[in-house]
Amino acid sequence: MMASTTSATTAAAAATTKPRGSSSALCPRVAAGGRRRSGVVRCDAVGVEAQAQAVAKAASVAALEQFKISADRYMKERSTVAVIGLSVHTAPVEMREKLAVAEELWPRAIQELTSLNHIEEAAVLSTCNRMEIYVVALSWNRGIREVVDWMSKKSGIPASELREHLFILRSSDATRHLFEVSAGLDSLVLGEGQILAQVKQVVRSGQNSGGLGKNIDRMFKDAITAGKRVRCETNISSGAVSVSSAAVELALMKLPKSEALSARMLLIGAGKMGKLVIKHLIAKGCKKVVVVNRSVERVDAIHGEMKDIEIVYRPLSEMYEAAAEADVVFTSTASETPLFTKEHAEALPAVSDTMGGVRLFVDISVPRNVSACVSEVGAARVYNVDDLKEVVEANKEDRLRKAMEAQTIITEELKRFEAWRDSLETVPTIKKLRSYADRIRASELEKCLQKAGEDTLTKKMRRAIEELSTGIVNKLLHGPLQHLRCDGSDSRTLDETLENMHALNRMFSLDTEKAIIEQKIKAKVEKIQN
Repeated sequence: MMASTTSATTAAAAATTKPRGSSSALCPRVAAGGRRRSGVVRCDAVGVEAQAQAVAKAASVAALEQFKISADRYMKERSTVAVIGLSVHTAPVEMREKLAVAEELWPRAIQELTSLNHIEEAAVLSTCNRMEIYVVALSWNRGIREVVDWMSKKSGIPASELREHLFILRSSDATRHLFEVSAGLDSLVLGEGQILAQVKQVVRSGQNSGGLGKNIDRMFKDAITAGKRVRCETNISSGAVSVSSAAVELALMKLPKSEALSARMLLIGAGKMGKLVIKHLIAKGCKKVVVVNRSVERVDAIHGEMKDIEIVYRPLSEMYEAAAEADVVFTSTASETPLFTKEHAEALPAVSDTMGGVRLFVDISVPRNVSACVSEVGAARVYNVDDLKEVVEANKEDRLRKAMEAQTIITEELKRFEAWRDSLETVPTIKKLRSYADRIRASELEKCLQKAGEDTLTKKMRRAIEELSTGIVNKLLHGPLQHLRCDGSDSRTLDETLENMHALNRMFSLDTEKAIIEQKIKAKVEKIQN
């Protein structure tokens, strides 16, 4: 995990949030005597909410208009790619579960984030081990503050407490972090493959909802490429384990060694993680597992793929009966509330002494499926995703060596993305310069044709004159446009290219930068007003 941030990060983290204004509606007083009569108007909650939304909308528009007035201040501030988040490395599961966003809610979260005043683009990567928000911000300090406030409001965790666990990275550091995440270098289990599938799902979700902007979309696609290359060109995945396999490994470690494979295994939830639990139980030699799930179809599908183990289906209504007959309970569901509380655990019968007399709950869900208070029951032991560190500490030196090999690939892919993003800097100037030259060409061509007399020109002659004018303009523009290229194909640095761009803007009065930021602000204002 990269812990270093710029001084701007510190400033953003130290910034305090302004107290939100509150509005209230007064119920009309009833007639003397204090009794409510049928004709008295009641408080209209819907009207109050609409009024509050209108006030908030007006405040947002006013803030953006003020931002537009002071746009000159931001002319030198390039739209910034940033990541704000927390992970298994920086925050406990108790905090991560409050911030977790279910996959089906990613589009809604993106919509809310891009509605913030200074956020142009956004993406959410929420897994059992991390909750990360990637953004392109119009203003670095203001954008970060808005996202932190959004996270605080969503989770109910004070912003000051959140900042103690958040990491904030910008520009190439943010991009590198995503590439390392995709490659499995930032995972609790180095090189695990599931995170790459989750990064892919961010792109698929964004494509289906139309929520990802061009910068975030390209960054995530390049991250997928980096993740694939790392796994194909290094041996980082050889021997690597997933969260599911680490959970199986942990359970077997905690059972009496001589009885581990004869333990009665129960899995609650037959999703992707649950399926992997079964796969790794088979690999360890287990012959039977009971699976509790809402529907039998998914369990049957898993059974059809995995013939080397007996899979017994139990409906969700029989979950506690199944738990009573199990020595080890794996939980992997999307439930927002705990499935097992202290009361549930106390009601379960004791486990045999041959199995240690203790029932194991291995919870790999975020939010957690097993309440922390279950650990207070003497005959129960609870393990969650944070406890898997005990398993993955093995072979640490070998894993670090593999990570070093992968960094070379990460750097190559990072340069490609940065070159692409740098090339976007000059695109508006290129378009404006060409448009400016074409307007002059069209005007002078019209004058020429009028002087020559259109009746005296054949179609062939007219086409030849038009092609001549176009050719002259293209040849004159070739040199300047070449010096605006910034795609990594030559030795020109970004600073040199930007210097050329500023010079052309001054010479031809293109005023590109101001037009761009005003266009972005206008789009934000229109989005809020609509």
